Amino acid sequence: MYYSNPYMGYAYKNPTYNKKSLDNSLKLIKEGVIGEKSDELFYNYLISIAPDEEDKEIITSIRDDELKHNRMFRQIYKDYTGQEIGEGENIDFEKTEDYIDGIVKALFGELKAVEKYREIRAGLPTRNSRDMLFEIITDELKHSSKYNYLYTKNIASQGNEVPNNCIGSGNKTVSKTYTLDEWSKIIDPLVEKSHYETYDPQEIILISILIGSGYTPEEAIEKVSEWENC
Repeated sequence: MYYSNPYMGYAYKNPTYNKKSLDNSLKLIKEGVIGEKSDELFYNYLISIAPDEEDKEIITSIRDDELKHNRMFRQIYKDYTGQEIGEGENIDFEKTEDYIDGIVKALFGELKAVEKYREIRAGLPTRNSRDMLFEIITDELKHSSKYNYLYTKNIASQGNEVPNNCIGSGNKTVSKTYTLDEWSKIIDPLVEKSHYETYDPQEIILISILIGSGYTPEEAIEKVSEWENC
């Protein structure tokens, strides 16, 4: 039984919606929100060990976006069920070996989140809630570009090369350190493409990872296309 919120613009007696898909979306939302406190603790940990003020500001902005997403998910859940999601218990998180490992963990966490949020979005029947998920997904894609920036910046500052074939991406061995503005110019057109159902947001993150490994945007897009055809 779903809570009928007149502001959702949707009648739950409408036979076109898929109840099983909606149930799954609500289940994933609840699981994600309950685990969000652990993510918040992890972000605070990354902020505490970040090497400079720029890194701290970037990760703080990402953490604040995630807190906003948490509120949006809670609202969506309440709109459909009339119930609040409680706080999780025994909250803990696992520290990484060092700061760069933390950035890598966070980057691939964004990839995992995009996959889950696409599944949630697919099961939501109203335009309003689907638009909210689209906003959340595009935020996550932008976060991935910021983490790429932090990763390449810190690798370069240590005088290290990006490991050869570190993600099976070819023979690129030298990373290019982009400014955050340059990352935005690279990633924004890709994020726009994610608006279409036929364009997989996972591809966008893979493309941005390749760019961080030294590929040009054109080379990265071509490489991801090759993977798809394998």
